[in-house]
Amino acid sequence: MTGNILGERFVVISFGESHGKCIGVVIDGCPAGLPISEEEIQREVDLRRPGTSLVTTTRAEADQVEVLSGIFNGYTTGAPIVMIIRNRDVDSRPYEVLKKIPRPGHADYVARIKYGGFNDYRGGGRFSGRITAGFVMAGAVAKKLLNYTLKVEVIAYSLEIGGIRAEKFDLEEAKRERYNNEVRAPNPIIAERMKERILEEKRKGDSVGGIVECIALNLPLGLGEPIFDSLDCDLSKALFAIPAVKGVEFGSGFRATRLTGSENNDPYVLKDGKITYLTNNAGGILGGLSNGMPLVIRVAFKPASSIAKKQRSVDMEKMEETEIIVIGRHDPSVVPRAVPVVENVVALVLADHALRAGFIPNVLNHHE
Repeated sequence: MTGNILGERFVVISFGESHGKCIGVVIDGCPAGLPISEEEIQREVDLRRPGTSLVTTTRAEADQVEVLSGIFNGYTTGAPIVMIIRNRDVDSRPYEVLKKIPRPGHADYVARIKYGGFNDYRGGGRFSGRITAGFVMAGAVAKKLLNYTLKVEVIAYSLEIGGIRAEKFDLEEAKRERYNNEVRAPNPIIAERMKERILEEKRKGDSVGGIVECIALNLPLGLGEPIFDSLDCDLSKALFAIPAVKGVEFGSGFRATRLTGSENNDPYVLKDGKITYLTNNAGGILGGLSNGMPLVIRVAFKPASSIAKKQRSVDMEKMEETEIIVIGRHDPSVVPRAVPVVENVVALVLADHALRAGFIPNVLNHHE
């Protein structure tokens, strides 16, 4: 596989399979002198860890982060940062049938064809949501780098799950409440409704999708390298690497198709002697460049494909139609655990572009 590298200056290399020995990531290009500990990275990874609620998979992985290189005496060294999480709670028996009967909604069939049957099919292998643990490890470093140097904050939460959408909340409430409930909703009232919606479909052996909204604050103007490496281009590419993502929109997004130009444009105004905008329908990006307003992204996730309902498939050995019930430990909705993944993937792209634009130096001076 050749598509496992993201970024130009803050370069991330992802490796590992769902039921292999480990999931891991290499970061090349992180400046020297960033104060960060294994414990800080672990706290971020714990937010996406499975087996923590009724609405997630029961796979009970500890997801213990091991930093193998690149951090010494509490600071990044400038050398590649290598981190792994060992896979320990692995049960590959339910996946033996996948050698011949692909699961609807999964990459089993197309992966088998592309790699001639040599791919690791256990747990979805390289196509599993488990690989996002590596995204979060790398993102934890990126988030710390952005906040330490530029005071950038990246905040994500579940905006919608199974048709239940969060309304009437502010960003401060979302920052405070999103990790205080099982579904990562921006307020506790909507969290209960979302949770019940997930459990309703789980009882039927089914699943639901939803939308994660992500906001980035305090971005400098001019992040992005038009045309093909514009900020929204690179963010979209990175976010689509998260399994189950089916759509990405910025600002007013698809709603803009129902607005007029006068409604969708963001008028320029002066505030405290500085040029800013009256509204933020652009979602913080104009012409592929950050414009100084909050970055607003919404990421659509399909319902989890692994469901406990009988589905049609094909026995590839016998070339006969058959039926399959997916046995295993699966999320009835991927949305809650996707929240920290989206947050950290966005941070990866922002850190890369901040370095490319010269906003972050190669060696950091220690802040008092």
